[in-house]
Amino acid sequence: MTEEQTLLRRAAMELLSRREHSRQELFGKLRGRAESLEMLEGILDQLEEDRLLSDERFVESFVRSRIGRGYGPVRIRQELQQKGADSDLIVMALESAEVDWHELARESRQRKFGESAPVDNRDRSKQMRYLQYRGFDMDAIRSAISHREDVW
Repeated sequence: MTEEQTLLRRAAMELLSRREHSRQELFGKLRGRAESLEMLEGILDQLEEDRLLSDERFVESFVRSRIGRGYGPVRIRQELQQKGADSDLIVMALESAEVDWHELARESRQRKFGESAPVDNRDRSKQMRYLQYRGFDMDAIRSAISHREDVW
């Protein structure tokens, strides 16, 4: 291994020590440091062989992180696609997350707007837009909004 390859591998490992990265994400961050794209591809292949780089681990970690922040499946899927994650891995990670999206939407709504139900259509629309931005589908949004109204 040349000195350039060693430095590139070390830079990749420093990035991976902070958090999981997708292969595409790591490629983008290291592209400017590599002498050639073939060398960078070789380094990334080696990291995958050594199990230091894993798109599967990255996707699972990302999904857990976003669920913990109160994001819905639509937003999580979109962000992962932008980071270059494989769509099959995304689907598997979202299915294995074992989360009740309706309940998570209710919790997100409650954290932002409190216990009280929307007072009018303007307030209801505002809450619905917020949940939509957070990545919940319309079923979960309706459930989150109507759940509070049923209580009152």
